[in-house]
Amino acid sequence: MHLFEPLQIREVNLRNRIAVSPMCQYSSVDGYANNWHLVHLGSRAVGGAGLVITEAAAVQAHGRISPQDLGIWQDEHIEALAQTVTFIHEYGAVAGIQLAHAGRKASTYRPWQGRGAVPESEGGWRPLVAPSALAFAEGDPVPEALDAAGIQAVIQAFAEAARRSLAAGFKVIEIHAAHGYLLHEFLSPLSNQRQDEYGGSFANRTRMLREVVQAVRQHWPERYPLFVRFSVTDWVEGGWDLEQSVELASQLQPLGVDLIDCSSGGLVPKASIPAGPGYQTPFAERLKATGILTAAVGMITSPQQADHIIRTGQADLVMLARELLRDPYWPLRASLELKQAGSWPSQYERAKP
Repeated sequence: MHLFEPLQIREVNLRNRIAVSPMCQYSSVDGYANNWHLVHLGSRAVGGAGLVITEAAAVQAHGRISPQDLGIWQDEHIEALAQTVTFIHEYGAVAGIQLAHAGRKASTYRPWQGRGAVPESEGGWRPLVAPSALAFAEGDPVPEALDAAGIQAVIQAFAEAARRSLAAGFKVIEIHAAHGYLLHEFLSPLSNQRQDEYGGSFANRTRMLREVVQAVRQHWPERYPLFVRFSVTDWVEGGWDLEQSVELASQLQPLGVDLIDCSSGGLVPKASIPAGPGYQTPFAERLKATGILTAAVGMITSPQQADHIIRTGQADLVMLARELLRDPYWPLRASLELKQAGSWPSQYERAKP
């Protein structure tokens, strides 16, 4: 195997092992995709990526990370998303969407506008919701603990978002259960102190994610892949960790999950994370040993590094984030450096060295 070898998952064929990792753009109004998303995501398809995944698309309006997040909580969002999906597919990539709920980390400012919670007077919202009434950081709003009806409403919102994703033409869904957002908050004992069937034991803390997966699969065809993004570890003693992630991955595969996107952190603000080139890749290798497909993500920058991850079997897919912000055409450059066949658009063939 190598970086430019195609990857088939169910009935979807990726032209290579390079994926555009979900990256918030904070550029929507009322959740609608617009020309920014068309050009931002479309240029990565032109640039040769095999899979192009949208930023986190909120399944409920109050589940957005910021007021400017992408959304898929209403049917009216479908048409604009479909325009971007059509363009991505026209240029040979596969379009995927990440479905998300921000939980207690919702209603925040865009990074370039400051930090902290946006007040209602500036377009934010209250209450925030979470498994337990525990704020993310000191000074942040204390969320309301979801009751049984609220949990079921969120699960149904993920299911309806899957239906809309299909209508928009996406071929891959990724469920966001990482980075301290709602589904991750249920997984970790640091943020989940419930005493009901959704808290306490491992089986209870993982129940909501398993039910979300099952609800999504009811609307998502068998022919299309389903991914889940984990924070494989909280990087904090007593939190969610690698061994729990391994066990959960083993349980999700029979429910119809095809690939685990292996990230980490985000649940607590002061975790000590040993970040460095490829620092999360060992997580992908460990979870891959369970028999499920995995994606490696995090500080993967060079073609040689990405190719090595695939060639050595550490992961099946490489997710690139900031490197693809710096260079939308990274896959084309990588194909030249690695002397592999890249997917150059006909319009760009004359630029090949």
